[in-house]
Amino acid sequence: MSRKTHVTTTVNGDAAEFLTDPHATLLDALRDDLRLTGAKEGCGSGDCGACSVMVDGRLVCACLMLAVEAEGKRIETIEGMAQEGELHPLQTQFLRHAALQCGFCTPGILVAAKALLEANPNPTEVEARFWLAGNLCRCTGYDKIIRAVMDAAADMRQERRAS
Repeated sequence: MSRKTHVTTTVNGDAAEFLTDPHATLLDALRDDLRLTGAKEGCGSGDCGACSVMVDGRLVCACLMLAVEAEGKRIETIEGMAQEGELHPLQTQFLRHAALQCGFCTPGILVAAKALLEANPNPTEVEARFWLAGNLCRCTGYDKIIRAVMDAAADMRQERRAS
């Protein structure tokens, strides 16, 4: 029987704590302990991006990070993307462009795209494609996704200018 480890962290701006097996992944803790089921396990080896989350401002595959490594860290998931009931511009553009079908990969792609736009508010299409190359989609095809990301980037730059 393994001993559980107490982890205190911040998830989507809120304090969170949970008990976890020392060998459990962050993805397991998010889904099973914190009931945040947006991040998905597609491959379990960091190849598909379905479990993408932000940890202290860095994009990571939650299936590759141990839950105990989240101690004291700031985690952002798809559940924290919309603010005060209002969709993030990326979410709005994904809907507008129908850039999703089954939706399994969508949370990871949205988190990764948000990380891109935070790092580079004005990416070229090539930069967006390169950044999102670690996120696989079996249904939609990437053109709609890239168009949605590019339009969201333009919307967000417009919002910044208006502020």
